[in-house]
Amino acid sequence: MKKSLTILIIILVVVVGGYIILKDSKPAVAPPSESEAIPAGASALETIIAPEKIITYTESGYAPASLKIKAEETVVFKNESSKNMWPASAKHPTHEVYPTTGGCLGSTFDACKGVPPGESWSFKFDIKGDWKFHDHLTPEYFGSVMVE
Repeated sequence: MKKSLTILIIILVVVVGGYIILKDSKPAVAPPSESEAIPAGASALETIIAPEKIITYTESGYAPASLKIKAEETVVFKNESSKNMWPASAKHPTHEVYPTTGGCLGSTFDACKGVPPGESWSFKFDIKGDWKFHDHLTPEYFGSVMVE
């Protein structure tokens, strides 16, 4: 009888202890927030391993000067210089090479204003082609985005 009672107490301690430990534990991976949600049509793995498409603006221009992406991807133009940047479609000063209209000068591929140091501007490329761009404030700084 004592042996059965001892076994019952041990089982009870293990069950209660396990419940307490599991109740207070947190998941190893937190679920994504609304802003990190997986885009429609993308798998979780693609979202995790897909590198960001970033073009950095520095004191000496855009880096990389050329970037290859897929259609429907967004490129972030990040200003890491000490002055404003204004990314826009070629050609200076009309900005009308990217074929969608509606931007402030010619195309929608146009920040339409100076982007201060430390800030960024994004553009979603939905048309395939090799799209040249420049900095409207310093036109000798330019680059291209190849959209496949």
